[in-house]
Amino acid sequence: MRDLPQPTFALAELRMPPRRLMPTRQAVLPIVPDSIPAPAPVPQAAMTAAWATTPQHVEQAQRLRHQVFVGEMGARLNNIPGTPPGLDRDIFDAHCEHLLVRSSTGDVIGTYRVMTPTAARRMGGWYSETEFDFTRLRHHTATMAELGRSCVHPDHRNGGVIMTLWAALGDFMRRNQLDTMVGCASISMRDGGHVAASVWEQLRQTHLAPIEHHVQPRLALPVDELNKRLQVETPALIKGYLRCGAKVLGPPAWDPDFNTADLPMMLRLCDLPSRYQRHFMGAATA
Repeated sequence: MRDLPQPTFALAELRMPPRRLMPTRQAVLPIVPDSIPAPAPVPQAAMTAAWATTPQHVEQAQRLRHQVFVGEMGARLNNIPGTPPGLDRDIFDAHCEHLLVRSSTGDVIGTYRVMTPTAARRMGGWYSETEFDFTRLRHHTATMAELGRSCVHPDHRNGGVIMTLWAALGDFMRRNQLDTMVGCASISMRDGGHVAASVWEQLRQTHLAPIEHHVQPRLALPVDELNKRLQVETPALIKGYLRCGAKVLGPPAWDPDFNTADLPMMLRLCDLPSRYQRHFMGAATA
């Protein structure tokens, strides 16, 4: 993941659409603040989390995504034909649930999209299989959610929005009897990929999932051709995921559209430490 802004959590099973129909970038796991709770310019009580119920609600999420991914990150989005200017829209959006956090003024200041197993079957697969072969995770797909396209407005990145998103996602997982979240953690390749390769070298020794959960990238970052022995600090957001019990599922994929190396990650709710259970699994949303 990026240190913000960044997209966040994703996955797939049956027939997958062609890879280049959509940007391959989608960090999937939720962004976890370093401390709980974290101060925010907008009090958490002044925020509301709700699921999109109209096309207009979805467009509001897509507009925020475009602002962050294109306006700030310079991503090259391959929108579906006919997408209005200023929106980030791909072929998965129509099959996903869209979570929106609004400020007291009604402005959308944070969003996530979630694909359920039913939606993945309807779509013919999950998003993340455009980057990884998830064959070994198929026994989890019946109770797994793919989280992605997460972003927060630049004026509200102190933790409060993420806390609100996470609590709503926890409630969603519980109500829908889902127990596993999958996604990608992205690391910038502005240095040519050496930092990403070094982070992977560290995490594969300390936080690699059991072999039965390993996945392989479709377009692998050539880690053996890079300097993977740099003494680098694991990005704060990845450390947050790991603190919640997430595991790395395999080596990173290279996403040329976003110029990032994407680490596949999985978080099972049964691995969530009790202190995070209290903060993230006890709230409800509309």
